[in-house]
Amino acid sequence: MSESPALPATVAPPPAAQSWVKKVWTRRLSPALDWLFGFAALITLVAACSVIPLLNFLSLGYLLHVSGTVARSGRFRDAFIGVHKAAVFGNIAAGVWLAVWPARIISDYWKDAELISPGSPNAKAWYIGLLIVTAITLLHITWACVRGGKLWHFIWPQPLRLLRWLRAPDKIGGIQNVITSYVISLRLPFYFWLGLRGFVGALAWLIVPVGILMAASQLPVGGAVVVSFFGGLLLLLVAIHLPFMQANFAHSGRFGALFELREVRRQFTRAPLAFWLALLVTLLLAIPLYLLKIELTPRELAWLPSLFFVAFIFPARILTGWALSRALRREQPCHWFVRWLARFGILPMALAYVLANYFVPFLASNGVLSLLEQHAFLVPAPLMSL
Repeated sequence: MSESPALPATVAPPPAAQSWVKKVWTRRLSPALDWLFGFAALITLVAACSVIPLLNFLSLGYLLHVSGTVARSGRFRDAFIGVHKAAVFGNIAAGVWLAVWPARIISDYWKDAELISPGSPNAKAWYIGLLIVTAITLLHITWACVRGGKLWHFIWPQPLRLLRWLRAPDKIGGIQNVITSYVISLRLPFYFWLGLRGFVGALAWLIVPVGILMAASQLPVGGAVVVSFFGGLLLLLVAIHLPFMQANFAHSGRFGALFELREVRRQFTRAPLAFWLALLVTLLLAIPLYLLKIELTPRELAWLPSLFFVAFIFPARILTGWALSRALRREQPCHWFVRWLARFGILPMALAYVLANYFVPFLASNGVLSLLEQHAFLVPAPLMSL
Protein backbone atom coordinates (compact mmCIF):
# COMPACT_ATOMS: atom_id res chain seq x y z
CA MET A 1 0.00 0.00 0.00
CA SER A 2 1.42 3.29 -0.95
CA GLU A 3 1.70 5.94 1.73
CA SER A 4 -0.35 9.05 1.29
CA PRO A 5 1.73 12.09 0.58
CA ALA A 6 2.52 14.16 3.67
CA LEU A 7 0.57 17.33 3.97
CA PRO A 8 2.66 20.45 3.85
CA ALA A 9 3.38 21.94 7.27
CA THR A 10 1.36 24.97 8.11
CA VAL A 11 3.65 27.96 8.12
CA ALA A 12 2.72 30.67 10.58
CA PRO A 13 2.58 34.10 9.06
CA PRO A 14 5.49 36.31 10.01
CA PRO A 15 4.75 38.68 12.87
CA ALA A 16 3.86 42.16 11.84
CA ALA A 17 6.92 44.29 11.86
CA GLN A 18 6.92 47.00 14.47
CA SER A 19 7.07 50.54 13.23
CA TRP A 20 10.36 52.29 13.79
CA VAL A 21 8.59 54.82 16.03
CA LYS A 22 7.38 52.08 18.37
CA LYS A 23 10.79 50.42 18.36
CA VAL A 24 12.55 53.65 19.27
CA TRP A 25 10.01 54.36 21.99
CA THR A 26 10.00 50.90 23.60
CA ARG A 27 13.73 50.20 23.31
CA ARG A 28 15.32 53.62 23.75
CA LEU A 29 13.13 56.52 24.80
CA SER A 30 10.83 54.79 27.30
CA PRO A 31 13.66 53.13 29.34
CA ALA A 32 15.70 56.34 29.24
CA LEU A 33 12.75 58.44 30.42
CA ASP A 34 11.96 55.91 33.15
CA TRP A 35 15.55 56.09 34.39
CA LEU A 36 15.66 59.90 34.32
CA PHE A 37 12.31 60.22 36.07
CA GLY A 38 13.40 57.59 38.58
CA PHE A 39 16.71 59.29 39.36
CA ALA A 40 15.08 62.71 39.74
CA ALA A 41 12.39 61.24 41.99
CA LEU A 42 15.00 59.33 44.00
CA ILE A 43 17.09 62.44 44.73
CA THR A 44 13.93 64.38 45.59
CA LEU A 45 12.67 61.67 47.95
CA VAL A 46 16.04 61.36 49.70
CA ALA A 47 16.18 65.15 50.06
CA ALA A 48 12.61 65.29 51.39
CA CYS A 49 13.31 62.57 53.96
CA SER A 50 16.49 64.33 55.10
CA VAL A 51 14.54 67.30 56.50
CA ILE A 52 11.96 65.24 58.42
CA PRO A 53 12.99 64.15 61.92
CA LEU A 54 13.52 60.38 62.18
CA LEU A 55 12.96 59.95 58.45
CA ASN A 56 16.30 61.69 57.92
CA PHE A 57 17.95 58.44 59.04
CA LEU A 58 16.43 56.87 55.90
CA SER A 59 18.34 59.33 53.71
CA LEU A 60 21.62 58.72 55.54
CA GLY A 61 21.04 54.97 55.45
CA TYR A 62 20.43 55.08 51.70
CA LEU A 63 23.65 57.02 51.05
CA LEU A 64 25.62 54.65 53.26
CA HIS A 65 24.11 51.69 51.43
CA VAL A 66 25.28 53.24 48.15
CA SER A 67 28.86 53.24 49.48
CA GLY A 68 28.58 49.68 50.73
CA THR A 69 27.10 48.38 47.47
CA VAL A 70 29.81 49.98 45.32
CA ALA A 71 32.44 48.69 47.74
CA ARG A 72 31.17 45.16 47.22
CA SER A 73 30.86 45.27 43.44
CA GLY A 74 33.34 47.96 42.38
CA ARG A 75 30.90 49.15 39.69
CA PHE A 76 29.58 52.70 39.54
CA ARG A 77 26.31 51.61 37.93
CA ASP A 78 25.40 49.65 41.06
CA ALA A 79 25.25 52.90 43.02
CA PHE A 80 21.87 53.91 41.59
CA ILE A 81 19.88 51.74 43.96
CA GLY A 82 16.12 51.99 43.72
CA VAL A 83 16.01 54.11 40.57
CA HIS A 84 13.45 51.83 38.93
CA LYS A 85 11.30 51.79 42.07
CA ALA A 86 11.48 55.58 42.34
CA ALA A 87 10.57 55.81 38.63
CA VAL A 88 7.00 55.06 39.69
CA PHE A 89 6.87 58.38 41.57
CA GLY A 90 8.70 60.22 38.80
CA ASN A 91 6.36 58.95 36.11
CA ILE A 92 3.29 59.73 38.21
CA ALA A 93 4.54 63.27 38.92
CA ALA A 94 5.19 63.91 35.22
CA GLY A 95 1.92 62.28 34.18
CA VAL A 96 -0.15 64.24 36.69
CA TRP A 97 1.51 67.46 35.52
CA LEU A 98 0.43 66.68 31.96
CA ALA A 99 -3.05 65.45 32.89
CA VAL A 100 -4.10 68.55 34.81
CA TRP A 101 -3.38 70.99 31.99
CA PRO A 102 -6.92 70.89 30.51
CA ALA A 103 -8.39 71.65 33.94
CA ARG A 104 -5.89 74.49 34.40
CA ILE A 105 -6.82 76.07 31.07
CA ILE A 106 -10.56 75.84 31.75
CA SER A 107 -9.97 77.23 35.24
CA ASP A 108 -8.27 80.28 33.73
CA TYR A 109 -11.21 80.81 31.36
CA TRP A 110 -13.68 80.51 34.24
CA LYS A 111 -11.74 83.03 36.36
CA ASP A 112 -11.60 85.46 33.45
CA ALA A 113 -15.35 85.10 32.80
CA GLU A 114 -16.09 85.53 36.50
CA LEU A 115 -13.90 88.60 36.61
CA ILE A 116 -15.57 90.21 33.59
CA SER A 117 -19.14 89.33 34.48
CA PRO A 118 -19.64 87.71 37.88
CA GLY A 119 -22.49 85.21 37.98
CA SER A 120 -23.14 85.41 34.24
CA PRO A 121 -24.35 82.35 32.27
CA ASN A 122 -20.98 82.24 30.51
CA ALA A 123 -19.13 82.10 33.83
CA LYS A 124 -21.51 79.41 35.14
CA ALA A 125 -20.98 77.36 31.98
CA TRP A 126 -17.21 77.53 32.38
CA TYR A 127 -17.58 76.55 36.06
CA ILE A 128 -19.70 73.52 35.20
CA GLY A 129 -17.19 72.58 32.51
CA LEU A 130 -14.40 72.90 35.07
CA LEU A 131 -16.20 70.51 37.44
CA ILE A 132 -16.74 67.95 34.68
CA VAL A 133 -13.14 68.14 33.42
CA THR A 134 -11.81 67.95 36.99
CA ALA A 135 -13.85 64.80 37.66
CA ILE A 136 -12.65 63.23 34.40
CA THR A 137 -9.05 64.21 35.21
CA LEU A 138 -9.22 62.62 38.65
CA LEU A 139 -10.65 59.44 37.14
CA HIS A 140 -7.96 59.47 34.46
CA ILE A 141 -5.16 59.92 37.02
CA THR A 142 -6.56 57.15 39.22
CA TRP A 143 -6.87 54.77 36.27
CA ALA A 144 -3.33 55.55 35.08
CA CYS A 145 -1.97 54.84 38.57
CA VAL A 146 -3.90 51.57 38.75
CA ARG A 147 -2.41 50.48 35.42
CA GLY A 148 1.12 51.04 36.72
CA GLY A 149 1.73 54.79 36.71
CA LYS A 150 3.85 54.87 33.55
CA LEU A 151 3.97 58.06 31.52
CA TRP A 152 2.34 56.20 28.60
CA HIS A 153 -0.62 55.33 30.83
CA PHE A 154 -1.34 59.04 31.31
CA ILE A 155 -0.99 59.78 27.60
CA TRP A 156 -3.13 56.84 26.36
CA PRO A 157 -6.05 56.24 28.77
CA GLN A 158 -7.67 53.13 27.17
CA PRO A 159 -11.25 53.69 28.40
CA LEU A 160 -12.51 50.30 27.13
CA ARG A 161 -9.93 48.55 29.28
CA LEU A 162 -11.18 50.63 32.23
CA LEU A 163 -14.71 49.33 31.69
CA ARG A 164 -13.47 45.73 31.59
CA TRP A 165 -11.44 46.31 34.76
CA LEU A 166 -14.48 47.74 36.56
CA ARG A 167 -16.38 44.51 35.86
CA ALA A 168 -13.50 42.31 37.06
CA PRO A 169 -13.82 40.67 40.51
CA ASP A 170 -11.49 41.41 43.45
CA LYS A 171 -10.12 44.65 42.03
CA ILE A 172 -9.37 46.24 45.40
CA GLY A 173 -7.60 43.15 46.73
CA GLY A 174 -5.26 43.09 43.75
CA ILE A 175 -4.40 46.76 44.20
CA GLN A 176 -3.73 46.23 47.91
CA ASN A 177 -1.40 43.32 47.16
CA VAL A 178 0.56 45.36 44.62
CA ILE A 179 0.92 48.32 46.99
CA THR A 180 1.93 46.08 49.90
CA SER A 181 4.57 44.29 47.82
CA TYR A 182 5.92 47.61 46.58
CA VAL A 183 6.20 49.11 50.07
CA ILE A 184 7.95 46.00 51.40
CA SER A 185 10.42 46.09 48.49
CA LEU A 186 11.50 49.60 49.53
CA ARG A 187 13.28 48.10 52.59
CA LEU A 188 12.57 51.14 54.74
CA PRO A 189 13.41 49.45 58.09
CA PHE A 190 16.79 48.37 56.69
CA TYR A 191 17.69 51.90 55.59
CA PHE A 192 16.47 53.40 58.86
CA TRP A 193 18.53 51.02 61.01
CA LEU A 194 21.61 51.47 58.83
CA GLY A 195 21.29 55.26 58.94
CA LEU A 196 20.68 55.37 62.69
CA ARG A 197 23.78 53.32 63.46
CA GLY A 198 25.85 55.28 60.96
CA PHE A 199 24.69 58.53 62.56
CA VAL A 200 25.53 57.37 66.09
CA GLY A 201 28.99 56.13 65.07
CA ALA A 202 29.81 59.33 63.18
CA LEU A 203 28.53 61.47 66.04
CA ALA A 204 30.77 59.57 68.46
CA TRP A 205 33.80 60.60 66.38
CA LEU A 206 32.69 64.18 65.79
CA ILE A 207 31.37 65.16 69.20
CA VAL A 208 34.80 65.76 70.76
CA PRO A 209 36.42 67.97 68.05
CA VAL A 210 33.16 69.80 67.35
CA GLY A 211 32.55 70.27 71.07
CA ILE A 212 36.02 71.76 71.46
CA LEU A 213 35.43 74.18 68.59
CA MET A 214 32.10 75.19 70.09
CA ALA A 215 33.70 75.76 73.49
CA ALA A 216 36.48 77.84 71.92
CA SER A 217 33.92 80.34 70.66
CA GLN A 218 33.09 81.21 74.27
CA LEU A 219 36.70 81.87 75.32
CA PRO A 220 38.80 85.05 75.13
CA VAL A 221 40.80 85.58 71.96
CA GLY A 222 44.07 84.15 73.24
CA GLY A 223 42.56 80.98 74.68
CA ALA A 224 40.19 80.59 71.73
CA VAL A 225 43.10 80.40 69.28
CA VAL A 226 44.84 77.63 71.23
CA VAL A 227 41.67 75.61 71.86
CA SER A 228 40.47 76.07 68.27
CA PHE A 229 43.80 74.82 66.96
CA PHE A 230 43.54 71.67 69.07
CA GLY A 231 39.90 71.08 68.06
CA GLY A 232 40.70 71.75 64.41
CA LEU A 233 43.54 69.23 64.50
CA LEU A 234 41.21 66.57 65.90
CA LEU A 235 38.54 67.43 63.30
CA LEU A 236 41.16 67.13 60.55
CA LEU A 237 42.10 63.61 61.68
CA VAL A 238 38.44 62.59 61.94
CA ALA A 239 37.51 64.06 58.54
CA ILE A 240 40.32 62.13 56.84
CA HIS A 241 39.25 58.75 58.17
CA LEU A 242 35.51 58.91 58.93
CA PRO A 243 34.14 58.58 55.34
CA PHE A 244 36.02 55.32 54.88
CA MET A 245 35.05 53.96 58.29
CA GLN A 246 31.42 54.63 57.33
CA ALA A 247 31.96 52.85 54.01
CA ASN A 248 33.48 49.88 55.86
CA PHE A 249 30.47 49.82 58.16
CA ALA A 250 28.05 49.88 55.22
CA HIS A 251 30.07 47.17 53.45
CA SER A 252 30.31 44.79 56.39
CA GLY A 253 27.19 45.70 58.36
CA ARG A 254 29.19 45.63 61.61
CA PHE A 255 28.79 48.61 63.92
CA GLY A 256 32.34 48.05 65.19
CA ALA A 257 33.70 48.83 61.72
CA LEU A 258 32.92 52.49 62.45
CA PHE A 259 35.76 52.51 64.97
CA GLU A 260 38.41 50.46 63.13
CA LEU A 261 40.84 53.29 62.44
CA ARG A 262 43.79 50.99 61.90
CA GLU A 263 41.91 49.02 59.24
CA VAL A 264 41.22 52.20 57.26
CA ARG A 265 44.90 53.17 57.41
CA ARG A 266 45.85 49.70 56.19
CA GLN A 267 43.34 49.93 53.32
CA PHE A 268 44.73 53.34 52.39
CA THR A 269 48.15 51.82 51.66
CA ARG A 270 46.54 49.52 49.06
CA ALA A 271 44.70 52.23 47.11
CA PRO A 272 46.16 55.61 48.16
CA LEU A 273 45.26 57.54 45.02
CA ALA A 274 41.69 56.25 45.04
CA PHE A 275 41.36 57.25 48.70
CA TRP A 276 42.80 60.68 47.90
CA LEU A 277 40.30 61.22 45.06
CA ALA A 278 37.34 60.08 47.15
CA LEU A 279 38.32 62.31 50.05
CA LEU A 280 38.94 65.24 47.71
CA VAL A 281 35.41 64.99 46.33
CA THR A 282 33.88 64.41 49.78
CA LEU A 283 35.46 67.41 51.48
CA LEU A 284 35.53 69.87 48.60
CA LEU A 285 31.90 69.24 47.66
CA ALA A 286 30.92 69.70 51.30
CA ILE A 287 32.50 73.17 51.58
CA PRO A 288 30.16 75.03 49.13
CA LEU A 289 27.15 73.68 51.02
CA TYR A 290 28.03 75.90 53.95
CA LEU A 291 26.99 78.85 51.78
CA LEU A 292 23.42 77.53 51.85
CA LYS A 293 23.37 77.97 55.63
CA ILE A 294 24.16 81.69 55.65
CA GLU A 295 20.45 82.54 55.70
CA LEU A 296 17.88 80.47 57.54
CA THR A 297 15.55 78.67 55.12
CA PRO A 298 11.81 78.71 55.93
CA ARG A 299 10.73 75.38 57.39
CA GLU A 300 8.25 74.69 54.57
CA LEU A 301 11.07 75.13 51.99
CA ALA A 302 13.79 73.30 53.92
CA TRP A 303 13.79 70.45 51.42
CA LEU A 304 14.94 72.71 48.56
CA PRO A 305 18.50 73.30 49.90
CA SER A 306 18.58 69.60 50.76
CA LEU A 307 18.36 68.82 47.06
CA PHE A 308 21.79 70.41 46.69
CA PHE A 309 23.05 68.64 49.81
CA VAL A 310 22.04 65.23 48.44
CA ALA A 311 23.25 66.01 44.89
CA PHE A 312 26.68 66.97 46.24
CA ILE A 313 27.04 64.16 48.78
CA PHE A 314 25.74 61.37 46.52
CA PRO A 315 28.82 61.29 44.21
CA ALA A 316 31.08 61.52 47.26
CA ARG A 317 29.52 58.37 48.72
CA ILE A 318 29.90 56.60 45.38
CA LEU A 319 33.60 57.43 45.15
CA THR A 320 34.18 56.42 48.77
CA GLY A 321 32.73 52.99 48.09
CA TRP A 322 34.74 52.72 44.87
CA ALA A 323 37.99 53.56 46.68
CA LEU A 324 37.22 50.93 49.33
CA SER A 325 36.50 48.32 46.64
CA ARG A 326 39.92 48.94 45.08
CA ALA A 327 41.59 48.52 48.45
CA LEU A 328 39.70 45.30 49.18
CA ARG A 329 40.74 43.78 45.86
CA ARG A 330 44.46 44.35 46.39
CA GLU A 331 46.63 42.31 48.69
CA GLN A 332 49.87 44.30 48.69
CA PRO A 333 50.48 47.96 49.55
CA CYS A 334 51.37 50.36 46.76
CA HIS A 335 54.84 51.82 46.33
CA TRP A 336 55.92 54.08 49.18
CA PHE A 337 56.24 57.06 46.84
CA VAL A 338 52.58 56.77 45.77
CA ARG A 339 51.48 56.46 49.40
CA TRP A 340 53.33 59.56 50.52
CA LEU A 341 52.22 61.49 47.46
CA ALA A 342 48.59 60.76 48.39
CA ARG A 343 49.25 61.70 52.03
CA PHE A 344 50.66 65.08 51.06
CA GLY A 345 47.72 65.57 48.68
CA ILE A 346 45.18 64.86 51.43
CA LEU A 347 46.59 67.42 53.86
CA PRO A 348 45.68 70.69 52.05
CA MET A 349 42.09 69.71 51.30
CA ALA A 350 41.57 68.50 54.87
CA LEU A 351 42.93 71.84 56.10
CA ALA A 352 40.52 73.65 53.79
CA TYR A 353 37.61 71.71 55.29
CA VAL A 354 38.71 72.53 58.84
CA LEU A 355 39.09 76.23 57.96
CA ALA A 356 35.58 76.22 56.49
CA ASN A 357 34.29 74.86 59.80
CA TYR A 358 36.23 77.53 61.69
CA PHE A 359 34.38 80.30 59.82
CA VAL A 360 30.96 78.61 59.96
CA PRO A 361 29.92 80.19 63.31
CA PHE A 362 30.55 83.66 61.84
CA LEU A 363 28.57 83.03 58.63
CA ALA A 364 25.78 80.52 59.34
CA SER A 365 22.39 81.71 60.49
CA ASN A 366 22.45 79.35 63.49
CA GLY A 367 25.87 80.49 64.62
CA VAL A 368 28.01 78.04 66.54
CA LEU A 369 25.25 75.41 66.53
CA SER A 370 25.87 74.89 62.80
CA LEU A 371 29.07 73.07 63.73
CA LEU A 372 26.89 70.19 64.90
CA GLU A 373 25.51 69.54 61.43
CA GLN A 374 28.57 68.14 59.59
CA HIS A 375 26.45 67.16 56.62
CA ALA A 376 29.35 65.37 54.90
CA PHE A 377 29.15 62.62 57.55
CA LEU A 378 25.73 62.98 59.17
CA VAL A 379 22.30 63.47 57.60
CA PRO A 380 22.47 65.38 54.29
CA ALA A 381 20.58 68.45 55.53
CA PRO A 382 21.07 71.39 57.87
CA LEU A 383 19.85 69.85 61.12
CA MET A 384 19.36 73.14 62.94
CA SER A 385 16.67 74.22 60.44
CA LEU A 386 14.49 71.18 61.09
